[in-house]
Amino acid sequence: MVSKITSEIKVSVTTEYDNHNSYPSENRYVFRYNIEIQNLSDNPVKLLSRKWMIYDLGFGFTEVEGAGVIGLTPVIESGEKFSYFSNVIVKSGVGNMEGFYIFENANHETFDVAIPKFNLVSEVLSN
Repeated sequence: MVSKITSEIKVSVTTEYDNHNSYPSENRYVFRYNIEIQNLSDNPVKLLSRKWMIYDLGFGFTEVEGAGVIGLTPVIESGEKFSYFSNVIVKSGVGNMEGFYIFENANHETFDVAIPKFNLVSEVLSN
C-alpha cells in the first residue's frame, strides 16, 4: 500500500495483478487498483474530477481525465472514508500510475489532492 496526504485528504492505493483477465500473449496485463480516500479535515469535501498519468514501460505515457470516479462525485464528510476500485490494462506488463483529484471544499473553492505513484508489475514477469 502507498499513501499520501495532501490538504488533509489521505489517498491510499493497493494494487493486484488480475491473472484471470490477463492475456500476456496478446499484450493484455490487467491490474486492479483499490483506492481509499479519507477526509482528515474538519469539513466535508466533494470529489469533482480526476486526472491520471499511466506509464507503460514499452508504450509510454497515457493521460486520462474525467468527472468524478466510477460515475460518482462523492461528498466525503469529516473523518469519513470513500473507497472504490477500478482496472487498468498495461500492454507491456510493467508500468506505474499517479495523478490527482480535484476537490471542492465547503466554501466552493477547488483544490488538488495528489494520488501517490504506484507500480504495476505483472506476476508473470516478476517470477
